[in-house]
Amino acid sequence: MSLRDNGRLSRRELLKALTLCAAGSSTLGTVLTGCRDSLVTPERLERLGGQRTARLDGKPRFLIVVGATGGASIVDGMLAVRGSEAGANAATLNTFPDAQVQDVPGSPFRAVKVDSRKLGSIPIPVKTDQLPFVKKHKDTMLVATTVGTSVNHAIAQKRSLTGNAIWRGRTLQECMALQYGAGFAIPNVNMAAGGYSERGTDDALPAHCFGEVVANPSLWPLGLDGGKGIKDAPPRDVLALARGTRNALDSRSVFGQTFDNAPALQRWNEQRIVGQPALEMKDLITRLNILPDTPPRIPLTEYGLDSSPDGARLREVFPEYFTDPIQGQAAMAFLLLKYRVSVSVTLGPSFNVVVGGPVGIANPPLAFDISHNDHRTGQAFMWARVMGVVDKLIELLKAEPFDDSGESMWDRTLIYVATDFGRTRTRTRTANAAEFGSGHDLNNGVLLLSPMLRGNTVLGGVDPLTTLTYGFDPRTGAPEPGKVSSNEADIFSGLLHTLGVDTSGSGLPDASAFARG
Repeated sequence: MSLRDNGRLSRRELLKALTLCAAGSSTLGTVLTGCRDSLVTPERLERLGGQRTARLDGKPRFLIVVGATGGASIVDGMLAVRGSEAGANAATLNTFPDAQVQDVPGSPFRAVKVDSRKLGSIPIPVKTDQLPFVKKHKDTMLVATTVGTSVNHAIAQKRSLTGNAIWRGRTLQECMALQYGAGFAIPNVNMAAGGYSERGTDDALPAHCFGEVVANPSLWPLGLDGGKGIKDAPPRDVLALARGTRNALDSRSVFGQTFDNAPALQRWNEQRIVGQPALEMKDLITRLNILPDTPPRIPLTEYGLDSSPDGARLREVFPEYFTDPIQGQAAMAFLLLKYRVSVSVTLGPSFNVVVGGPVGIANPPLAFDISHNDHRTGQAFMWARVMGVVDKLIELLKAEPFDDSGESMWDRTLIYVATDFGRTRTRTRTANAAEFGSGHDLNNGVLLLSPMLRGNTVLGGVDPLTTLTYGFDPRTGAPEPGKVSSNEADIFSGLLHTLGVDTSGSGLPDASAFARG
């Protein structure tokens, strides 16, 4: 079974698919997904720079992008500077009292501890300690210093995903979908906001590479089936016949014949005729549904629905999944990877306030960008928020077998904590101020976590006299003090190299320093 050049099934193929659907075939999803993928010939895939199977061992790898919205500062985390190290400049730079910067045994990383009575003008306590997270995950952590090219939130966010459009404007997520997405129902799911949710600019990529934007992860699965969940809905075979009649009439209509070759209509037909039945046969409306059956508020059984087999466990790990977007996104990310729906998932906090959590505010106004008002406690609060979610995701993935080889899902997953940009280093009020605001700055670093990385590693470094980071050789990893030129392409290339993505013909720099040897 294959799609015609115009993106549609032939009448014979459509009848075959409907027959399988009426019979309840468990293979229909694979058959229909194969129709979509057959449009991408091996020759075209090679021109695009991808392969149908993984370049290394024939198995997929997975990418989770966590957007640290607003500008996460690396010198308020793993590369923090003590006041005693900054000499005469300590009082006016973003340095910490020595006791607040903790060493991590056997590691180049540091961990910051902050205790404050309030968060800017918000009267809530901020008490955070990064040391447990860094100690626990240091062997799979890599920090790479960066210099970006924009301090505009949306532009910088997108450039953190495209390496400043270094490879035909593709995002990291699109590269993953091209490399590993064949056979996956929705290879690239994006639950983030702003520039982190934008697609790339390489229109030559297959449509399935582009991100499926999800606004509400808790409710989204309920839209993945056109018949289930509707009271008194007709049986599947009747619904399939009705859809087949609809498709036949549409294709014979004046509109259908006039715009038969229009790309937009071809995509619509492919999604409706091929994609929708494939999703339904995978029962994603159940597998991805975190909601519990709690009538009368959420009466799942009344509508013939069930909670995911993993629902109870995820509700325990992410108890605020319904009211705190990032918890709901993280729970959905795990399910999308576990059930092989996606190879790339993007999540992260937005600029919006989220009420809840142990102190009454789960997400402050502007997320990391609250640093304009109160840099130190704003960074500490948001770093704790990101680290908390990442830690829970890692534990879930560690406990989930990838296959019967002994590998876990975590063994084949990379988490990229992307950030808009860094923050200015000067304390804007008085010398030695504990409370001060900061602006946007190109100089920064990013946090990566994966067993596939060269763990317990800092690529680059920080000058304690200025608190500015400096660069590194992307091939060898050797530090290059004084190097402050943009290296967005190096980060992009290093991520793809570690993930085993085929970059043949891309012109990307050799960034083999990122991957574990």
